Amino acid sequence: MVVVLLLAPLLVLAQQQEKVDLNVIHKIKTAELGGGGGGFGGGGGGRGGSQVMNIMYNLTDRYGPRLTNSPQFKAAGAWAEGQLKEWGLSNVHLEKWASDIPGWQYTSYSGNMVEPTYQALIGIPVAWTAGTSGPVTGEAVLAQIQTPADLDKFHGKLKGKIVLTTAPVELPFPTTPLARRYTPDELAEIALEILPTGGAGGGRGGRGGRGGAAGQPQMTQEEQRAFTARRGTFWKDEGVLVTLQASARGESGTLFGGGAQTSTRNPDGTSTRVPLATLQGGVPQVSMTAENYNRIARLVEHNVPVKLQFDIKTEFIPNYDSFNVVAEIPGATKPNELVMVGGHFDSWHYGTGATDNGAGSAIAMEVMRILKSLNLKMDRTVRMALWGGEEEGLLGSRAYVKEHFADTATMKPTTEHDNFSSYFNIDNGTGKIRGIYLQGNEMARPIFESWFAALKDLTPGVITIRNTGGTDHQSYDGVGLPGFQFIQDPMDYDTRTHHSNMDTYERIQQGDMEQMAIIEAAFVYNAATRPDKFPRKELPAAQPAGRGGRGGGN
Repeated sequence: MVVVLLLAPLLVLAQQQEKVDLNVIHKIKTAELGGGGGGFGGGGGGRGGSQVMNIMYNLTDRYGPRLTNSPQFKAAGAWAEGQLKEWGLSNVHLEKWASDIPGWQYTSYSGNMVEPTYQALIGIPVAWTAGTSGPVTGEAVLAQIQTPADLDKFHGKLKGKIVLTTAPVELPFPTTPLARRYTPDELAEIALEILPTGGAGGGRGGRGGRGGAAGQPQMTQEEQRAFTARRGTFWKDEGVLVTLQASARGESGTLFGGGAQTSTRNPDGTSTRVPLATLQGGVPQVSMTAENYNRIARLVEHNVPVKLQFDIKTEFIPNYDSFNVVAEIPGATKPNELVMVGGHFDSWHYGTGATDNGAGSAIAMEVMRILKSLNLKMDRTVRMALWGGEEEGLLGSRAYVKEHFADTATMKPTTEHDNFSSYFNIDNGTGKIRGIYLQGNEMARPIFESWFAALKDLTPGVITIRNTGGTDHQSYDGVGLPGFQFIQDPMDYDTRTHHSNMDTYERIQQGDMEQMAIIEAAFVYNAATRPDKFPRKELPAAQPAGRGGRGGGN
């Protein structure tokens, strides 16, 4: 009790020192919600002065999906660059970074069961897979090759076959709503969570690595990579026509994909990303909805001959550097100091990349539009960055941070690192902002408490000390810079849209998007005008190349 009594006055004092311009907050709300009306999608920008749904239309229906380095990704980047320039932002450019990810798209797909009866199959070619060079028809077989011994088991038995490579998926009958918002009790639990004792923090991104399947021998990363490459060569040498994998989750026609690349650890400690399709030996690979896959598997298990037909056209585009979309509002009195806002621009190709992460990109663009349209005088420069290559391991933001702020291998800060204040990120779909993760930076708590107090009509402003991972704020946190991700309502992100064929414009909630735009714009403005830069945690120790725990993106 004594400790609480001593801390309380300090927190009150900190809040009193943190100035919030309520008049500016009102202007931001009015810019997003007030003014004249707008039309649907590609016409007006939604109700009031908001343009956020118009941005969403362009990023999804018009230019999506945005698989890294695909033609759609490039076209979306060109559109965003042009739109930002039209709004009058400064230093608008596509900042390139070296990429080993090939450009790829599929231009045609047809999958059908032709015997014992006809059925159109819901499936999508896995990213960077080869095509079929015309229609191919073959008998379906189950061949779960998980160990080197399995290669001998199926040798000579797969020529001209279409191979089901995974076990049938058990689909629990859905009895709970697909979409939900956090309850007050859940938010209270999030707020009270203490720092984790080890590994990645909680939250959507704090998932550990995948272990082996139950009953399967564990392999080291290098052993698994070597075996996967050997299996890919095996498919080709055996004359397999197409390989199929079941969507591991989802139901009612929802297909979850992603994860089309794997990493290999090189002898020098660096990591190399190898497209899984390349390790397939050039054999086309299709991800299929579980219901269709399971039917085929059941027929095969009951010794009913099944013939499948696929016609897949894919296109590889010569490698070129990837890019991040960058734009600025120059600071008035401290232009060398920097506040950043962003989200990842790339997506998977299964849907149109709406909730992951067209939403975060649209909010960041809308924040810049609002702040520029209001002609607000901000001390620090505000810079937006929309990242490429997040889904392949936060590649775009890591490359940017390495170039501008610090290399994790040496951890020697640049001048830009010294002048940096804070970075704000959105990458949890369409759900309203309910609070923020401190990412272990307890010194930020009283600052955020004051900022949320001015927005209490929009959000409860829950603040938790815990970390969340799997997205681009980690690139900043990894070099000791204040990087923050907001807490958002889950909605149907994990159950329906994340990396799925249902990640489309329809899953975006306009009211939620407008709320997020107001809150993030207010946070960016406050960070750009507060007297001091954001407080920081200690600079992390240098990490040998390739040993930074680089998980995939979300």
